[in-house]
Amino acid sequence: MAHIFSLILTIATLITGIIWCLERFKLSPARLRLLAQSGQKRQGTNTTLTTEDIIAVKANHKPEWTEAYASIFPVLLLVLIVRSFVFEPFQIPSGSMMPELLVGDFILVKKFAYGIKDPITRTTLIETGHPKRGDVVVFKYPINPDLDYIKRIVGLPGDRVSYDLINKRVMIQPDYTNEQDYPTVLPITYSDISPSDFVQIFNLTGSHGIKNGFLQVLPDQQVTCGIRLTQHKESLDGVLHNILTVPGQQDQLNIYFQQSGKPLAEWIVPQGEYFVMGDNRDNSADSRYWGFVPERNLVGKAIAIWMSFDKQEGKWPTGVRLNRIGGIY
Repeated sequence: MAHIFSLILTIATLITGIIWCLERFKLSPARLRLLAQSGQKRQGTNTTLTTEDIIAVKANHKPEWTEAYASIFPVLLLVLIVRSFVFEPFQIPSGSMMPELLVGDFILVKKFAYGIKDPITRTTLIETGHPKRGDVVVFKYPINPDLDYIKRIVGLPGDRVSYDLINKRVMIQPDYTNEQDYPTVLPITYSDISPSDFVQIFNLTGSHGIKNGFLQVLPDQQVTCGIRLTQHKESLDGVLHNILTVPGQQDQLNIYFQQSGKPLAEWIVPQGEYFVMGDNRDNSADSRYWGFVPERNLVGKAIAIWMSFDKQEGKWPTGVRLNRIGGIY
């Protein structure tokens, strides 16, 4: 949807810009010349208007559609510039960044946080900064650049990132090289695990059912179960945020991204690329599964929630969450 809107905005700006240029540099000067000529004729002869005079007078009045399109061009141009280089709104479509960002949140993304880029080629025109660990970023999904993803920066270029599959914790060794005997480990702290306010719903299809308090196979049954997610705080390079996990759930190791020459769940972040993860760790398709994010794919840094609708994924909103508006990350 965002790409369609951007395309429509660009086309509308181009069309109204052409009309504005024609009006400013061709049509309007032509009307003025005709009016000047007709005025000179009337002063010299002081007779009734000729056919040319009538044409000149009519030409002095702009067609309404021309005036309308030309007048909205500066507004569209300003919106296009702001969306392309300054700020752009995005909608959170999934729960991969819960509890920090919820489905139905509309966020504002600072597009010049990591450089002013050509919106078409994604080439950096002016460098303004680089991502830091803990930043929440919007980026073009490397496998399908038509999709916008939002995750948290975990690993910077040169980092060795390891993920503890049992305790579901991250370990980072900055500027890692294979020659280091005792590589530096980034201090990442975690709080105690506690129940969260979120319940994840599972729909069990097929012949499943509940009998005597146990999940059993029953004919022609369909069961909906809910599991309360657990929560703990993660301090990543000084950035404190909440992490959600599903009790007892294991990662899908068979589809993990395995870097050449590295064991499973361990990655060395290449230069010019980043390792990202969702805060909802057991419900996030991130770098663990598809790899790294090139710097050129970065769209910007999420800085605020400007609107939030109370909704579930794939359903219509049921209200407005006023208490979430204005949150800054």
